[in-house]
Amino acid sequence: MLTLHVAEYSPEAAVLIDGASVAAVGPYEKLTAAAPGARVRRWPGILLPGLLNPYAPELLESTYHPDPRESDTLGSAPITGERARQLLNSTPSRLGASARRGVQRMLAHGTVAVAGDLRTRTVADVVRRAGLAVGQRPPRLPGPPALSPTPLILMPPLAPGTPARFAVFDVATREDLVKQGASTCVATVIEGRMVHRSR
Repeated sequence: MLTLHVAEYSPEAAVLIDGASVAAVGPYEKLTAAAPGARVRRWPGILLPGLLNPYAPELLESTYHPDPRESDTLGSAPITGERARQLLNSTPSRLGASARRGVQRMLAHGTVAVAGDLRTRTVADVVRRAGLAVGQRPPRLPGPPALSPTPLILMPPLAPGTPARFAVFDVATREDLVKQGASTCVATVIEGRMVHRSR
């Protein structure tokens, strides 16, 4: 089934997807004329190829993401340092569960790809199952590790035949995205699937 995604402030960069792949990229009017039967999803803000987060090991293997049921004792914010190591090593299943919650947080920040050498098969499997692409880590990282790192690393432009991975941010321009950060993400699509939506 064809689906056409268009964002309010980037109608010239609408994306037509067919299953898990990009079928076409271009002005909204041109794509609707070419595929009049496509389902249309309209978004606020701008549509971009999504972000690469280079801090996969730090955010998924060295950070503990609490289960909502643990909020009374652990809170909801990611936990780092020695406390995170204690929690992650306490039971065999905790690392994988934390990594899955961490990936969900990444998706909610427009992440469609990660980088960094993952040391554990458990976390590597979580990343693979989520459909996140694995990219090359930049030689220099400004730090610190964050869900919305500085600077933001944008993926290459979308093109027909490539995997349908992109994100929509509720900002008017790329400059606004840099200022406000990746928490402005309202939708993330990976291989044609809506993996995050806040609107």
